[in-house]
Amino acid sequence: MTVATSLIPGLDEIVKHGDPERRAEAARRITELFLQGVANFRSDHVDLFDGILIGLVPHTEIAARADLAERLSVLANAPRRLVGQLAREDETLIAGPLLRRSPVIDEQALIQIARIKGQGHLLAMSERSTLSPDITDVIVRRGDREVVRRAAGNAGALFSQTGYSTLIRRAGQDGVLMLTVGQREDLSGPRLKDLLAGSIEVVRRRLFEVVGPGRQAAIKQAMSEISGVAEQVESRRDFAPAQRTILALHSAGELNEAALLGFAKTHKYEESVVALSAMSGVKIATLDRLIAGDRHDPILIVGKAVDLEWATVRALILLRLGPSRVPAPGDIESARVNFTRLMPSTAERVVSFWQTRQSA
Repeated sequence: MTVATSLIPGLDEIVKHGDPERRAEAARRITELFLQGVANFRSDHVDLFDGILIGLVPHTEIAARADLAERLSVLANAPRRLVGQLAREDETLIAGPLLRRSPVIDEQALIQIARIKGQGHLLAMSERSTLSPDITDVIVRRGDREVVRRAAGNAGALFSQTGYSTLIRRAGQDGVLMLTVGQREDLSGPRLKDLLAGSIEVVRRRLFEVVGPGRQAAIKQAMSEISGVAEQVESRRDFAPAQRTILALHSAGELNEAALLGFAKTHKYEESVVALSAMSGVKIATLDRLIAGDRHDPILIVGKAVDLEWATVRALILLRLGPSRVPAPGDIESARVNFTRLMPSTAERVVSFWQTRQSA
């Protein structure tokens, strides 16, 4: 590196033993030298600059490193080790531009960063022009709501079967994500059906309004199939004995939350549904269809509307899953948080809507 050493006498000494201020100044001057000539450098020249800058750049201020990252992010022949070093910094002002668009970061490095860094890094990464399924698997598993929405809206992102399943599950609790996923060009018919099955009616209608005619036809077909499945499930259950049990409890003045909790804990599905129907005024068939779906929301809503305790709502969620299925602790905690945040007035409006629809 004769050019660099002639520009900065004693460069080797500065790199090895110089104080932070001298190293920062050397880094600034060598960086400018590199950026001025980068268009004409061969790969071996770039490697030489890489070897020097990787030891000097960490001693520069955050603003200087952020500016350098921004300039390096658009270069196809940027120093690879230096870019990798900057992309792993905790400060997203530095790492962000490189994770967002640098072409020299390889996939394994991106996956490693996605696994260990925070939401700011994941958000920047979710904006890359292309994302492989291996990367999006990590993003949709670790990302917060904003990150996952951004990745789902990225036309250049590809999702594995597992990734799509996670997206669809999370869309059940996020109407914005549901609309975003529902508009993806690579969304297959079966996945669309799963997405719709886990979404509330108002979000389904909104999706129908924003998509093109082809997707509208697919939505109609999927909803027809979902309705058919719901009717088959409904027809297999006999609620008559449970109705007699609940009527007897009601007559005795013993139809209360404690009775409902007892039914749920002993996995008496029919009795639980009939008891909820009597307490909420929502028809048995309507509750059965809602509870038998893929989401916890109907249980949270009717539970809040009739002022149930969380312990009873939790028991109903476990009842819905069945005795052989163990829910993930994270899913239960998420349901608890959503139940706590749900306003009684909101739940009552939804229950009133269900009652209106069943009357119609």
